[in-house]
Amino acid sequence: VVGGCRLLLLLVLGRAAAPPGGMLYPRDTPSRERKELGGLWSFRADFSPGRDAGFVQRWYRQPLRQSGPVIDMPVPASFNDITQDPSLENYIGWVWYEKEVLLPLRWLQDSSTRVVLRFGSAHYYSIVWVNGVQVVEHEGGHLPFEADISSIAQASPGIPCRITVALNNTLTPHTLPPGSIQYMDDKTRYPKNYFVQNIRFDFFNYAGIHRPVVLYTTPSVYIDDITVTTASSETVAMVKYQVSVVGSTLYSLSLSLYDHEGKVVATGDGPAGELKVLNPNLWWPYLMHENPGYRYSLEVKMEAQANGALLEDIYTLPVGIRTVHVTSSQFLINGRPFYFHGVNKHEDADIRGKGLDWPLVMKDFNLLRWLGANSFRTSHYPYAEEIMDLCDAYGIVVIDECPGVGIKMPESFGNKSLQHHLVVMEELIRRDKNRPSVVMWSVANEPASELPPAAYYFKTVIAHTKALDPSRPVTFVTDANYALDHGAPYVDVICVNSYFSWYHDPGHLEVIPLQLTAQFENWYKTYQKPIIQSEYGADSVPGLHSDPPLMFSEEYQKAMLREYHAVFDKKRKEYVIGELIWNFADFMTNQGTTRVLGNKKGIFTRQRQPKSAAFVLRERYWKIANESSCLPPIIVTSPLY
Repeated sequence: VVGGCRLLLLLVLGRAAAPPGGMLYPRDTPSRERKELGGLWSFRADFSPGRDAGFVQRWYRQPLRQSGPVIDMPVPASFNDITQDPSLENYIGWVWYEKEVLLPLRWLQDSSTRVVLRFGSAHYYSIVWVNGVQVVEHEGGHLPFEADISSIAQASPGIPCRITVALNNTLTPHTLPPGSIQYMDDKTRYPKNYFVQNIRFDFFNYAGIHRPVVLYTTPSVYIDDITVTTASSETVAMVKYQVSVVGSTLYSLSLSLYDHEGKVVATGDGPAGELKVLNPNLWWPYLMHENPGYRYSLEVKMEAQANGALLEDIYTLPVGIRTVHVTSSQFLINGRPFYFHGVNKHEDADIRGKGLDWPLVMKDFNLLRWLGANSFRTSHYPYAEEIMDLCDAYGIVVIDECPGVGIKMPESFGNKSLQHHLVVMEELIRRDKNRPSVVMWSVANEPASELPPAAYYFKTVIAHTKALDPSRPVTFVTDANYALDHGAPYVDVICVNSYFSWYHDPGHLEVIPLQLTAQFENWYKTYQKPIIQSEYGADSVPGLHSDPPLMFSEEYQKAMLREYHAVFDKKRKEYVIGELIWNFADFMTNQGTTRVLGNKKGIFTRQRQPKSAAFVLRERYWKIANESSCLPPIIVTSPLY
């Protein structure tokens, strides 16, 4: 039996539309305060046969410790690898988190103060209560959600707020990513009520509260959303803005744009308008300019009358001035050809799983810049806002991908799945629309786009994405045959994955030049659109050596890369606009006969130590950067092996 209903693994509580309003990142300003709720939370997994004891017994009505045994669980982190309990590592169903927090009295004694509880992400389906009152529910494991808890918190000043979260990691044919539950009814082979979660993607389905949980304040009349788009020439730039205010229609808005030195370069007022910047500093990618990632600060100040009092709200938004344009053979940033030489990544590491971890984040960015990588794709889901902030600051270009990975089953192309996919794109664009590093949206990875329903499905998703954000190109990543792909007609850039001599003709490096050349020529002849090699690579076990190269050795990974690179060098003179290695680092997957502690296609180990291929790629990327950059050349050579 396949399905998600029999054991109440996922409540049928889906929304038809994204919640209205903005999703500005919480920042400390003169009118706003934050309280981080990271650290240890109480935790309990529901091991009842139906995974529904927490709801039947209403665990949210009293402290979680009164419901039964609880353990300490770090937040943010995945729960899977924290304990020594194998049943928790592969747990599917509802888990419960709880945290008690004492709020400052100044937050609670002023009725003009609004208190908001915000989750950066929690995987996959969340229901949140405060002091036993449900405040929000959210579907999706990779995007933020929040709730106004002012009335609940202010009703009991001086008493800790008890925040309870029920979280379900079950995937169904209609979730993103999709999956299915399979029940094993053969009692001679499986225990009673035995089931497994089947997935069609190659990374571990880590679960938990993966990103920061924050309480923050605003005035009761507040700046809810800001949208910025930019246009520029060499001597002048225009920064268009729209600001929405919630809580009153009687307000005034003033805006000031500051440069790095704190100098005001433009001012404006009102909810919509245009700021003119003379001799602008443009946002440039890493290695394209001596000052990459330049951002201005847009200070938005609101004043409003409410209940006879004057309220003021201030929010500061980083703004990068840059343009993106796609031709039939080029990708232009600020009018100059841009070549993606970068990586695909995962949010994945030992112990913490997919939880945000600052030392790991900084190590990754230092490795990216050491490598000479100018870009990455957020394979295969939106990454943490904190990571995206650093992309903006360091000039790392991003293909921003939604969680549309593993869309393989015919039922995943139906209207229920489509409507949810549209909501996810709304939430993603609402979050990342103002980021200069984000130059393209990706709506899926390796879907079954050869199926007939894929035509209407991707036509609809891509049109919806373009309507939400006309300023960026849209793509999805395909591994289908060029002649059979029903989604490709609707993308702006062809992104294609191929693993010649690995999944196809394994061990035969000699077929790569012919097959890769044919791939590019067939796609370009059919669509006349620029092409990115969005994945290619080979597994290598660190320290495993073979000469002549054999599969899984470090030498084979290097040899495959060099065969691909020779073809890239010919085709990037024509219409190939990028190459993204799979993968930046080794990562965990489900157990399987082809996965020895995960996927080993990283050029770095899971602990971020370089394999031989990292030096091959570093030498190549710096060589490409030196060809296209106006900066003094940097000579990088690989160590001998």
